[in-house]
Amino acid sequence: MDRKVLQQHIFLLYKFVLKLLGYPQGHHWRNKSLKYMRYESMADNHTSEELLNTTLVFEVEGGLLRSTSLFPYFMLVAFEGGGVLRGLVLFLSYPLVCLVSKEMGLKIMVFICFFGVKKGSFVIGRTVLPKFFMEDLGFEGFEVVMRCGRKVGLSELPRVMVEGYLRDYLGVDCVFGRDLKVVCGYFVGLMEELPPRSRSSFLMNDVFGERKGDNNLIGFGCSKKILDHQLFSLCKSVFIPQEIYMVTEAEKRRWKALPREKYPKPLIFHDGRIAFMPTFLRTLTMIMWIPFGFMLSVLRILIAISFPYTMSIPVLSFTGMGGRRYIHSTTKNTRKKEKKDRGTLYVCNHRTLLDPIYISLAIMKPVTTVTYSLSPLSEFLSPIKTFHLSRNKEKDSKMMDSLLSQSDLVVCPEGTTCREPYLLRFSPLFAEISDEIIPVALDAKVSMFYGTTASGLKFLDPVFFLLNPIGIYHIMILENLLNANVNRESSIETANRVQKQIADALGFQCTNLTRRDKYMILAGNEGVV
Repeated sequence: MDRKVLQQHIFLLYKFVLKLLGYPQGHHWRNKSLKYMRYESMADNHTSEELLNTTLVFEVEGGLLRSTSLFPYFMLVAFEGGGVLRGLVLFLSYPLVCLVSKEMGLKIMVFICFFGVKKGSFVIGRTVLPKFFMEDLGFEGFEVVMRCGRKVGLSELPRVMVEGYLRDYLGVDCVFGRDLKVVCGYFVGLMEELPPRSRSSFLMNDVFGERKGDNNLIGFGCSKKILDHQLFSLCKSVFIPQEIYMVTEAEKRRWKALPREKYPKPLIFHDGRIAFMPTFLRTLTMIMWIPFGFMLSVLRILIAISFPYTMSIPVLSFTGMGGRRYIHSTTKNTRKKEKKDRGTLYVCNHRTLLDPIYISLAIMKPVTTVTYSLSPLSEFLSPIKTFHLSRNKEKDSKMMDSLLSQSDLVVCPEGTTCREPYLLRFSPLFAEISDEIIPVALDAKVSMFYGTTASGLKFLDPVFFLLNPIGIYHIMILENLLNANVNRESSIETANRVQKQIADALGFQCTNLTRRDKYMILAGNEGVV
């Protein structure tokens, strides 16, 4: 047989074997031209101007996140999207996930978390996961990614989990991850498998467009994962030359968390019940705690509605529901004689539905509160009087004025809760009904569950807060605003002044965002209940 023909047959056989083993054609030879460098050297090898004109292809898990396990993110999807039962199934299946191959383990977790979930209602990728992605973000990896002008993210996670976060918070131009199969509008728990040639075509045509011949294209990822992900084999004809900046697992363990002040976009709104990163051991702790915590929450409710203040406060503190009161009010009560029969108007920011109850405990006297929405169960169990607002300004003003003539009144002009250190815009209605206003700054700290939700069941909010092993309220009673309505300022100016006073006391930041803005972002509606 001719020698040249024999070489061609051997070469074809070699390519066929590589294809059977799952290697893309040309991968073996192309790797010889790759330039592997430490990620710290990027700033030395390229000027700031060059990086602004550079396209960076980076691994999300290998180049951004500090954690090495994907389990916490799937647990968030299972628990927040499918409930406690689905989360329990994922937890019990995780030992099997650890025993099988990485790809098979990923498929098992995807199936458990997404099977039967309606595609149109899946919003966890932009309402729950961004908070945990941001807290898991490595400062060093973040700096590498943000130096480049154009960014393309590659992820092992389903694209529906990471795309919202990467686009909205990091300004990533394109997110490349596997799509999930959908039947009749529901996820079936299976991932789409795209052939390497289709992936390469996608990146070249849709991502790079007219920049196919651009030689300012570099990559960033973890040295142990970058070849497994076949980062550059997807667009091998685009990179001239190929530069890969790598980080090792040991280096990632030394990465620092990204400080909040360095966030490219403020994280103000997020949803979900879990208040901690649910690693396997922490999830085990949560599962063991829930039965005992439920009984403890019932006990806490009985104590709050049955005992007098002098007894309920120390007993609740003993069970883990504590509060710390700081009185900053130095102005004496100088109300006019004819108004002695009127109560005091307490104006506070809104952290949970229990805000008025904790204010009542802080001042050691019963109060009345008004709210936009409250479940019948919460209203029945409440130890203080509650009244519903109608969203009609004239009607609500008359009702609040009538209630204030009977007792002390607590109002939360934010209209909805905010978990992060920000204050939403205050409604000015409270400034039109009283000449004496006492601002109260509140902050609630939880250890396991959030006591608020935008898309979940409202009647469970107090239950989840009381389900925490420890829940601490910080109550700061600030300086009185006497004769607020006659100081030649409008009700809007008074509301803004109270908002700033509370924000300064807490170290929070004021915003112009409203209840409607929050619910449009988290739930896709205006929050009208």
